[in-house]
Amino acid sequence: MTDLRLAPYAAATLRLALGVMFLAHSVGLKLLTFGLPETAHFFVSVGLPAWLGYLTFAAEAAGGVLLVLGVQSRWVALSLVLPLVGAIVWVHAGNGWVFTAPNGGWEYPAYLVILCVVQAMLGDGAFTLGAARSHDRRHSAAARSTLRR
Repeated sequence: MTDLRLAPYAAATLRLALGVMFLAHSVGLKLLTFGLPETAHFFVSVGLPAWLGYLTFAAEAAGGVLLVLGVQSRWVALSLVLPLVGAIVWVHAGNGWVFTAPNGGWEYPAYLVILCVVQAMLGDGAFTLGAARSHDRRHSAAARSTLRR
């Protein structure tokens, strides 16, 4: 049975972990390690347009910030599924399952897809700046009321 007292903190923990991961992958890896021109070049090397590298960076960086702040986490998490599926299809699918395979397998991006879907199902959780906060509180109260019956 779900512990309704801890569920908002569990959702917040997942949200923060996802947000930090997307920031590390976008700002840490794409911007600071490889640079955006090299990231765009990589996208071209796998058959994608260069501009998509810049767009993916922006989506991951903005999504990471929004997740950390807890702003519309459901929609942000769902929107980040698209670049993850793209990474699986265009970059990692042919490399096998395990991410430690040469050029990385599809295990890790697939796992992140699942985490994003779970975040979308859970909502913002605790410690948010998002407008969904009051809605989540009302929903939690309704869920507790239903469970007491």
